[in-house]
Amino acid sequence: MTDEPRTTVTEPWRDYERSELSAPLTAALAAFEEQGYHGTSVREIAGRAGLSVPGLYHHYPSKQSLLQGLLEMTMNDLTWRTESALAATGDDPVDRYDAVVEVLLQFHIHRRAQAFIGSSEIRSLEPDYRPVYTQKRRKLQGIVDDLIRDGVRAGVFHTGDPKDTGRAITTMCVGVSTWYRPDGRLSADEIVARFGRIARAAVGYTGDADTSPADEGI
Repeated sequence: MTDEPRTTVTEPWRDYERSELSAPLTAALAAFEEQGYHGTSVREIAGRAGLSVPGLYHHYPSKQSLLQGLLEMTMNDLTWRTESALAATGDDPVDRYDAVVEVLLQFHIHRRAQAFIGSSEIRSLEPDYRPVYTQKRRKLQGIVDDLIRDGVRAGVFHTGDPKDTGRAITTMCVGVSTWYRPDGRLSADEIVARFGRIARAAVGYTGDADTSPADEGI
Protein backbone atom coordinates (compact mmCIF):
# COMPACT_ATOMS: atom_id res chain seq x y z
CA MET A 1 0.00 0.00 0.00
CA THR A 2 1.24 3.51 -0.81
CA ASP A 3 0.05 7.06 -0.24
CA GLU A 4 -0.35 7.58 -4.00
CA PRO A 5 -3.98 8.52 -4.78
CA ARG A 6 -5.93 6.10 -6.91
CA THR A 7 -7.04 7.89 -10.06
CA THR A 8 -9.09 5.22 -11.77
CA VAL A 9 -11.70 2.85 -10.40
CA THR A 10 -11.17 -0.45 -12.18
CA GLU A 11 -13.09 -2.89 -10.01
CA PRO A 12 -16.85 -2.62 -9.32
CA TRP A 13 -16.32 -3.21 -5.59
CA ARG A 14 -14.34 0.04 -5.44
CA ASP A 15 -17.10 2.07 -7.10
CA TYR A 16 -19.21 4.12 -4.69
CA GLU A 17 -20.64 6.61 -7.17
CA ARG A 18 -24.16 5.20 -7.11
CA SER A 19 -26.44 4.27 -4.25
CA GLU A 20 -28.96 1.44 -4.48
CA LEU A 21 -31.13 2.90 -1.71
CA SER A 22 -34.74 3.71 -2.60
CA ALA A 23 -36.20 7.14 -1.85
CA PRO A 24 -37.84 5.95 1.42
CA LEU A 25 -34.61 4.35 2.63
CA THR A 26 -32.57 7.41 1.65
CA ALA A 27 -34.99 9.59 3.61
CA ALA A 28 -34.91 7.25 6.60
CA LEU A 29 -31.11 7.19 6.56
CA ALA A 30 -30.87 10.98 6.64
CA ALA A 31 -33.44 11.29 9.43
CA PHE A 32 -31.95 8.50 11.56
CA GLU A 33 -28.46 10.00 11.19
CA GLU A 34 -29.63 13.45 12.27
CA GLN A 35 -32.11 12.53 15.01
CA GLY A 36 -31.71 8.87 15.82
CA TYR A 37 -34.26 6.13 15.26
CA HIS A 38 -36.43 6.96 18.26
CA GLY A 39 -36.34 10.68 17.56
CA THR A 40 -37.66 10.27 14.01
CA SER A 41 -41.31 10.02 13.05
CA VAL A 42 -42.79 8.16 10.10
CA ARG A 43 -44.41 11.40 8.97
CA GLU A 44 -41.02 13.08 8.77
CA ILE A 45 -39.54 10.23 6.72
CA ALA A 46 -42.51 10.34 4.36
CA GLY A 47 -42.07 14.10 3.89
CA ARG A 48 -38.37 13.73 3.14
CA ALA A 49 -39.18 11.01 0.60
CA GLY A 50 -41.88 13.12 -1.09
CA LEU A 51 -44.60 10.67 -0.10
CA SER A 52 -47.73 10.71 1.98
CA VAL A 53 -47.73 8.54 5.10
CA PRO A 54 -50.07 5.99 3.41
CA GLY A 55 -47.81 6.10 0.37
CA LEU A 56 -44.79 5.32 2.52
CA TYR A 57 -46.64 2.49 4.25
CA HIS A 58 -47.30 1.01 0.82
CA HIS A 59 -43.56 0.36 0.56
CA TYR A 60 -42.65 -0.07 4.23
CA PRO A 61 -45.41 -0.91 6.74
CA SER A 62 -43.59 0.53 9.78
CA LYS A 63 -40.62 2.58 10.93
CA GLN A 64 -39.02 -0.67 12.10
CA SER A 65 -39.29 -2.13 8.61
CA LEU A 66 -37.46 0.94 7.29
CA LEU A 67 -34.63 0.41 9.76
CA GLN A 68 -34.45 -3.29 8.94
CA GLY A 69 -34.55 -2.61 5.21
CA LEU A 70 -31.78 -0.06 5.53
CA LEU A 71 -29.53 -2.35 7.56
CA GLU A 72 -30.24 -5.26 5.21
CA MET A 73 -29.15 -3.18 2.22
CA THR A 74 -26.07 -2.00 4.10
CA MET A 75 -24.91 -5.49 5.01
CA ASN A 76 -25.68 -6.87 1.56
CA ASP A 77 -23.58 -4.11 0.01
CA LEU A 78 -20.64 -4.67 2.35
CA THR A 79 -20.82 -8.46 1.95
CA TRP A 80 -20.94 -8.21 -1.84
CA ARG A 81 -17.92 -5.91 -1.92
CA THR A 82 -15.97 -8.17 0.43
CA GLU A 83 -16.70 -11.31 -1.57
CA SER A 84 -15.98 -9.55 -4.86
CA ALA A 85 -12.64 -8.24 -3.60
CA LEU A 86 -11.61 -11.73 -2.48
CA ALA A 87 -12.72 -13.27 -5.77
CA ALA A 88 -10.57 -10.77 -7.67
CA THR A 89 -7.50 -11.47 -5.53
CA GLY A 90 -5.11 -14.38 -5.82
CA ASP A 91 -4.05 -16.84 -3.15
CA ASP A 92 -1.43 -14.70 -1.44
CA PRO A 93 -2.62 -14.22 2.17
CA VAL A 94 -1.20 -10.70 2.41
CA ASP A 95 -2.98 -9.57 -0.76
CA ARG A 96 -6.25 -11.08 0.43
CA TYR A 97 -5.96 -9.44 3.84
CA ASP A 98 -5.09 -6.09 2.24
CA ALA A 99 -8.12 -6.35 -0.06
CA VAL A 100 -10.59 -6.92 2.75
CA VAL A 101 -9.06 -4.19 4.92
CA GLU A 102 -9.41 -1.84 1.95
CA VAL A 103 -13.06 -2.83 1.51
CA LEU A 104 -13.78 -2.14 5.18
CA LEU A 105 -12.01 1.22 5.11
CA GLN A 106 -13.52 2.37 1.82
CA PHE A 107 -16.99 1.29 2.89
CA HIS A 108 -16.83 3.14 6.19
CA ILE A 109 -15.57 6.21 4.35
CA HIS A 110 -18.00 6.29 1.44
CA ARG A 111 -21.00 4.73 3.20
CA ARG A 112 -20.28 6.33 6.56
CA ALA A 113 -23.90 7.26 7.34
CA GLN A 114 -25.11 3.72 6.66
CA ALA A 115 -22.20 2.28 8.61
CA PHE A 116 -22.90 4.59 11.56
CA ILE A 117 -26.59 3.63 11.69
CA GLY A 118 -25.65 -0.01 11.25
CA SER A 119 -23.60 0.14 14.44
CA SER A 120 -25.49 2.64 16.58
CA GLU A 121 -29.05 1.43 16.00
CA ILE A 122 -28.62 -2.29 16.65
CA ARG A 123 -30.23 -1.53 20.01
CA SER A 124 -33.37 -0.33 18.19
CA LEU A 125 -33.94 -3.56 16.26
CA GLU A 126 -36.83 -5.74 17.31
CA PRO A 127 -35.83 -9.04 18.95
CA ASP A 128 -36.90 -11.24 16.03
CA TYR A 129 -34.59 -9.48 13.54
CA ARG A 130 -31.64 -8.54 15.73
CA PRO A 131 -30.02 -12.01 15.69
CA VAL A 132 -30.40 -12.16 11.89
CA TYR A 133 -28.54 -8.90 11.53
CA THR A 134 -25.84 -9.65 14.10
CA GLN A 135 -25.19 -13.00 12.41
CA LYS A 136 -24.39 -11.15 9.17
CA ARG A 137 -21.91 -8.99 11.07
CA ARG A 138 -20.34 -12.04 12.71
CA LYS A 139 -19.93 -13.68 9.31
CA LEU A 140 -17.91 -10.73 8.04
CA GLN A 141 -15.87 -10.67 11.23
CA GLY A 142 -15.16 -14.34 10.69
CA ILE A 143 -13.75 -13.60 7.23
CA VAL A 144 -11.25 -11.16 8.74
CA ASP A 145 -10.31 -13.62 11.50
CA ASP A 146 -9.80 -16.43 8.97
CA LEU A 147 -7.60 -14.26 6.76
CA ILE A 148 -5.37 -13.49 9.71
CA ARG A 149 -5.18 -17.18 10.61
CA ASP A 150 -4.24 -17.96 7.00
CA GLY A 151 -1.40 -15.46 7.21
CA VAL A 152 -0.19 -16.94 10.50
CA ARG A 153 -0.22 -20.43 9.01
CA ALA A 154 1.72 -19.17 5.99
CA GLY A 155 4.32 -17.65 8.28
CA VAL A 156 3.81 -14.06 7.08
CA PHE A 157 1.70 -12.80 10.00
CA HIS A 158 2.94 -13.01 13.56
CA THR A 159 0.18 -12.57 16.09
CA GLY A 160 -0.60 -14.92 18.94
CA ASP A 161 -4.30 -14.08 18.97
CA PRO A 162 -5.84 -13.82 15.49
CA LYS A 163 -9.40 -13.47 16.81
CA ASP A 164 -8.72 -10.50 19.06
CA THR A 165 -6.49 -8.94 16.42
CA GLY A 166 -9.28 -9.33 13.88
CA ARG A 167 -11.73 -7.63 16.21
CA ALA A 168 -9.29 -4.75 16.69
CA ILE A 169 -8.90 -4.34 12.93
CA THR A 170 -12.63 -4.22 12.23
CA THR A 171 -13.18 -1.83 15.14
CA MET A 172 -10.55 0.49 13.67
CA CYS A 173 -12.18 0.39 10.25
CA VAL A 174 -15.69 0.91 11.60
CA GLY A 175 -14.45 3.85 13.64
CA VAL A 176 -13.48 5.75 10.49
CA SER A 177 -17.18 6.37 9.84
CA THR A 178 -17.40 8.48 13.01
CA TRP A 179 -14.71 11.01 12.09
CA TYR A 180 -14.01 11.00 8.34
CA ARG A 181 -15.02 14.14 6.46
CA PRO A 182 -14.56 14.74 2.70
CA ASP A 183 -12.94 18.09 3.46
CA GLY A 184 -10.68 16.70 6.17
CA ARG A 185 -6.90 16.70 6.27
CA LEU A 186 -6.55 13.24 4.74
CA SER A 187 -8.16 12.06 1.51
CA ALA A 188 -9.91 8.70 1.31
CA ASP A 189 -6.95 7.15 -0.51
CA GLU A 190 -4.50 8.48 2.09
CA ILE A 191 -6.60 7.00 4.88
CA VAL A 192 -6.73 3.63 3.14
CA ALA A 193 -2.96 3.64 2.63
CA ARG A 194 -2.06 4.74 6.15
CA PHE A 195 -4.56 2.61 8.01
CA GLY A 196 -3.70 -0.28 5.73
CA ARG A 197 -0.14 -0.08 7.02
CA ILE A 198 -1.46 -0.01 10.58
CA ALA A 199 -3.53 -3.13 9.82
CA ARG A 200 -0.42 -4.89 8.51
CA ALA A 201 1.54 -3.92 11.60
CA ALA A 202 -1.25 -5.20 13.85
CA VAL A 203 -0.90 -8.73 12.44
CA GLY A 204 2.90 -8.60 12.70
CA TYR A 205 3.61 -8.44 8.98
CA THR A 206 7.15 -7.22 8.32
CA GLY A 207 7.61 -8.21 4.69
CA ASP A 208 7.78 -4.62 3.45
CA ALA A 209 10.08 -2.27 5.35
CA ASP A 210 8.44 1.15 5.63
CA THR A 211 11.11 3.86 5.52
CA SER A 212 8.68 6.77 5.13
CA PRO A 213 8.52 9.45 7.84
CA ALA A 214 6.11 8.84 10.70
CA ASP A 215 2.59 10.11 10.04
CA GLU A 216 1.32 13.06 12.02
CA GLY A 217 -1.66 12.50 14.28
CA ILE A 218 -5.06 12.70 12.64
